[in-house]
Amino acid sequence: MRKLLIALCGSTLVIAGMPALAGPFRERLRERMAQRMVQPSAPGGIEMAYGRDPLQKIDVWKAEGVKSPLILFVHGGGWKRGDKRNATGQFKAPHFTAQGYAFASINYRLVPASTVEDQAADVASAIAYVCKNAASLAIDPDRIVLMGHSAGAHLSALVGTDPRYLRGVGLDLSALAGVIPLDGAAYDVPAQRKEGARIMQATYEQAFGNDIARQKALSPYHQAASPNAPAFLILHVDREDGKRQSEALGSALRAAGTPVVVRGFNGNGLQGHAAINRQLGDPAYPATQVVDDWLRALLR
Repeated sequence: MRKLLIALCGSTLVIAGMPALAGPFRERLRERMAQRMVQPSAPGGIEMAYGRDPLQKIDVWKAEGVKSPLILFVHGGGWKRGDKRNATGQFKAPHFTAQGYAFASINYRLVPASTVEDQAADVASAIAYVCKNAASLAIDPDRIVLMGHSAGAHLSALVGTDPRYLRGVGLDLSALAGVIPLDGAAYDVPAQRKEGARIMQATYEQAFGNDIARQKALSPYHQAASPNAPAFLILHVDREDGKRQSEALGSALRAAGTPVVVRGFNGNGLQGHAAINRQLGDPAYPATQVVDDWLRALLR
């Protein structure tokens, strides 16, 4: 027993004395935990390609209506992982289609093979694809709501605030009826690099680099001057950085005259962060009713 304690103490001292190794180890542990907490999406989605890259794919669940509004979902995963089939949650597609909305979930190219700029361009390309194919998809191209979780929340908010991405596919910000970011924490990238959780700093550096000008260009907070998408519903749980970043983005959008609602929900740490994505669409989860009410008022 004494030998075991000495070995354990020795291991602790080695890790404590080597922060360069401890950080990556903690991030790998976080990644494994996150992967275990994802949930397969509902069956029944029809896969289509919105681009030539193997990752430029979209799953669509049609509603019964002839010209239904569309909720277009962007998965999370630290900009470097995640998939439309296991990072969407099982409740969203059946819940929203039952409410009369079509639902879609996209894949996009991933860091480091591609850049965050490429990812935002992919989101815009997916929007252009569903607009172009609105008739065959039975959707209303004038009532598209962009929703995303975590890194997908950042990408959704970026496409909803920086017009260059939709402009690149021949659209403008009026192509969106609204944006619903779920528990993002990179709306202001320079602030997150300075104040955010240390465990994620390697992920932020890989995605956004160290150039402050680029970080600001990729920050919805710094792109929130008018024009923006017509309306935002920003949801977060009780994570310090997610709450801080969500409220700051909400304030910046209000200052630009953009209608925005910011709402917080119970849930701490990684479990709360995962729950808002995994459980949204479950009628028993409090955020579901908030989203339903906001969509009903926006798309009526």
